[in-house]
Amino acid sequence: MYRRDFLKGVSALSVGVGALTFLKSMPALAARNDTLVVVTGTTINSLDIHRSGTNRPSYQVAVNCYDRLLTFGHKQLEDGSFSYDYDNLQPELAESWDVSEDGRTLTFKLRDNARFWDGKPVTAHDVKWSFDRAVTLGGFPTAQMAAGSLEEPEQFEAVDDKTFRIRLPHSSKLTLPDLTTPVAIVINSEVAKAHATDQDPWATEYLHRNPAGSGAFKVERWDSGQQLVYSRNDDWACGPVAKIQRVIIREIPSQSTRRALIERGDVHFSQNIPAKDARELEAAGKVKVVSTPIENCLHVLCTNLNFEPFQDKKVRQAIAYAVPYEAIFNNAAYGRGVPMWGGDSTKPESIAWPQPFPYSQDLEKARALMAESSHADGFSVPLSFDLGQADWAEPTALLIQEALGKIGIKVSLNKVPGANWRTVALVEKSLPLHLENFGGWLNTPDYYFYWAYVKGNLFNSSNYDNKEVAGLVDETLYMAQDDPKYAPNIRRMIEIAIDDVPRIPLYQPSLNVAMQQSTTGYEYWYHRQLDVRPLTLKQD
Repeated sequence: MYRRDFLKGVSALSVGVGALTFLKSMPALAARNDTLVVVTGTTINSLDIHRSGTNRPSYQVAVNCYDRLLTFGHKQLEDGSFSYDYDNLQPELAESWDVSEDGRTLTFKLRDNARFWDGKPVTAHDVKWSFDRAVTLGGFPTAQMAAGSLEEPEQFEAVDDKTFRIRLPHSSKLTLPDLTTPVAIVINSEVAKAHATDQDPWATEYLHRNPAGSGAFKVERWDSGQQLVYSRNDDWACGPVAKIQRVIIREIPSQSTRRALIERGDVHFSQNIPAKDARELEAAGKVKVVSTPIENCLHVLCTNLNFEPFQDKKVRQAIAYAVPYEAIFNNAAYGRGVPMWGGDSTKPESIAWPQPFPYSQDLEKARALMAESSHADGFSVPLSFDLGQADWAEPTALLIQEALGKIGIKVSLNKVPGANWRTVALVEKSLPLHLENFGGWLNTPDYYFYWAYVKGNLFNSSNYDNKEVAGLVDETLYMAQDDPKYAPNIRRMIEIAIDDVPRIPLYQPSLNVAMQQSTTGYEYWYHRQLDVRPLTLKQD
């Protein structure tokens, strides 16, 4: 089968008849050793991570098609799988970097041989234009850059073609790791400027559909809602040239269809599979399953303090004692992940994050706290969850509904379409009681608390407002982790979160993937997107 014929065949794929066509056509392709076929249940809605409205699945384009100044090394985990290593910064586009004695000036030397896909050398002027763009367009990209104290175009300087400099308002342990994120990409500024207009000076409409990078893969084809096809950049200078020549990312909404494809051997890789399927596929033994706990991430039950019942700490604590943690872990997570209940003390000795809170299901204690609260007679409340995460959220919500009924809280379920979730939960913050998932890309406790426990910040969907916590976050966010004040401040921060419990940790989820035995080189990354660059297919 010729590639062009294959692409025509699968572009019409949909659940039903189209899926059968895909199933029939896949084995011939999957047998080739130069093409990797991946299935995912999510939709890529843009090829430009900086564009307003770009969704999380689209971040993979930034990972695979663009370079960043820095990256992380990798490490082997206890189960034999591989992960990025947060403690091991490595060069990518920058071959070296220097940090001034006061930590406020960072100077990067770019690789001499790095070139964009059109052959133009990558220069410091491209880096500056790209960073100027990221901190100017607003939304999530600008917020992510600000996490590393990268906020103003005036901070960035192209000293010469191969020397780029950043000046910081203060030293920060987060700046260098922030340069590894999918947001901190380097774009071919000449191509972008050629397609800019007065109304669109940053070429967002052009880059939405036309990446202009120097990365390991190029976008060969994008059929929105159906597939994304990568082709290898044979001239990539920032790492080993990929073993795979082409990667096809197929978007298939039906999980049962995706599971059938990976079980039959018709595709090589299935991304972000439900925990139930991960357990069953692993038990069957036909494909490899890797489950990696997502660093700095929790599935939580959030009480919204804008609503009167949850302004009473005893109500929040009562709910924390009523939650059936073990049943949720077994029936929603299927035992995959890390339990976050049953901690040893209300005063943590460790600054590890996440760590188990000292709550376990104790209905007698929950009822006693409710009796002491300002809502002793109970109340009614909707419990909301994202339908896009229904595989874990729906069984969790049902179990919580049943448990809270036993302490006088009548719960109704509110199923919010995935397309609306971010707006109502995180932007409007209008859901009284809800299930949420947040994982911070920069792996420190203070970074998590900044986003999830500080009033007004995006992932604080509880509307929690504690001046002491905000002060501790402000003091520790940029502080070096070996500073004598750091650990005591973090312990105090966690202690307050345990006592006030606006967010009730359920468990630390795992990212689950399945792949054929012939597929090797997979590495887990904090951004949860598939890095196709190191993947290989064993020769038959």
